[in-house]
Amino acid sequence: MSVRFPRRLAQDRRGATILEFALITPVMMMMIMGLGDLIYQEYTQSILSGATQKAARDSSLEGGADNTDLIDGKVIALMSPIIKNLVNSCAANSTTATWCATRKTYDSFSEVAPEPFTDANGNGIRDTGECYTDENGNGAWDADPGLAGQGGASAVTLYTMSITYPRVFPIAGLLKWPKMQTITATTLLRNQPYASQTTTNNVTRCN
Repeated sequence: MSVRFPRRLAQDRRGATILEFALITPVMMMMIMGLGDLIYQEYTQSILSGATQKAARDSSLEGGADNTDLIDGKVIALMSPIIKNLVNSCAANSTTATWCATRKTYDSFSEVAPEPFTDANGNGIRDTGECYTDENGNGAWDADPGLAGQGGASAVTLYTMSITYPRVFPIAGLLKWPKMQTITATTLLRNQPYASQTTTNNVTRCN
């Protein structure tokens, strides 16, 4: 036996708004938190980029190579109000807020690239025995010939500051994102010519 509902009950729309709101709200909240996460990332990135540019200029002055820890500390001082409890660590897969600063020095801008080599077999890879230009004088071919440190007068320095922090919004688990976010700022500047530049003689080697 079929059950017939009164026409008024079948046409009753009361409560439909609440049901629709319950269905839409989770999606809206995820979108809002995701947008908030991206905005926060862009904000912290802009602050870090500006601070890193200033730190790189300070490092390029005479005496800057002797005060890199102090200069790095100024960058972190600007970031600390935004990202709490920052600790100096370059370890990968950190679960706490960390910062890592690196400096690599080159004789010129053209050396900020893999050391040139003769690709005898045309495979695009530097193989053992193929001759190369040893730009940093270490006796081996390097994909990155930069030497650690700020370098001396007129040297070109690649300064990189990376910060890793826990995401502010609880969206990572819902969207399968990593729980930690990393932002990085890099600046390439030539040190001031406050003295005669010391360079490494380029030598051709075939080892």
